[in-house]
Amino acid sequence: MKHDLPRRAVLAAVLAAPALTAQAQDAWPSRPITLINGYAPGGLTDISTRAIAERLSRELGQTIVVDSRPGGGTSVSATAVAAARPDGYTLLMGATSLAINPALQPSLTPRDPMTALVPVGLGYRSAFVLHVHPSLPARNAAEFIAYAKANPGKIDFGSSGVGAVNHLALELLRVAGGIEVNHIPYRGGAPALIDLRTGRIQAMWQAALEAIPAIRDGATRPIAVSGLDRLALLPDVPPMADTLPGFDATFWQGVFAPVGTPPAVLARLESGLRVTTTDPVLAARLGEQGVALAPGSAEDLRALLARETASWGRLIREQGIRAE
Repeated sequence: MKHDLPRRAVLAAVLAAPALTAQAQDAWPSRPITLINGYAPGGLTDISTRAIAERLSRELGQTIVVDSRPGGGTSVSATAVAAARPDGYTLLMGATSLAINPALQPSLTPRDPMTALVPVGLGYRSAFVLHVHPSLPARNAAEFIAYAKANPGKIDFGSSGVGAVNHLALELLRVAGGIEVNHIPYRGGAPALIDLRTGRIQAMWQAALEAIPAIRDGATRPIAVSGLDRLALLPDVPPMADTLPGFDATFWQGVFAPVGTPPAVLARLESGLRVTTTDPVLAARLGEQGVALAPGSAEDLRALLARETASWGRLIREQGIRAE
């Protein structure tokens, strides 16, 4: 009989464990949440992430701390979340790089974001503007393509680096438009913009907010935007898709969680994120930065990641693009 009590105590503890887990889920979040972002502080991506985190924290009733962990083409941040405890307190603000890295840098982890992370929902999209130096005679997308075809290899086209989304937008333009230009990769958009202003390069896809000062002072001329819709910052600049149907190359970010995160926590996160990304005040605030909130479910984000992993992967392989 003296051994019955311990056995009963162990059995009681085992039987009680699911109930305790359910209670913990019901109480979630009971402490601050960490949202890991793979980009350095201060840039447009960081600003957008923090704005969404601030609004989402109000919806969840708990502080969300944005933890910037740049490096490895955002693989540092993604790997950290993939390996984190799946309790809803460590999340990832994942990006387009999750769809690009498997083909561009297959040695990076997580090697298969589709299975290493759980989508929660979309956050926002950010299109690029194609702007050119005034020495280039083209004033719209059709004229740019015609000029490039008539002058193969004579346009130096900058990007913020090999494999960056604006570089892949260039590659997509080369294929869809049937043109040949010289890709000039830089270490970031700022030095590329300096050379575009001076005419050392003649064209570049760039985040609208970064391009606006050069456009407004006449140093560059906007030709087209990379998304399917016009931008509030540049309402008179049409999408490239008006000239090349189906052209779509945007940067996006969305929230992901570690595999094994309880369904109840994921559902609460998804619901809170949807309220956040449909907030008109936040939409107006980020719209001034050239960023468009993108309400979307976990399934929407999963489908987007699968679709772009296939499409960007195919482009990278067919064009023989290699990371520097």
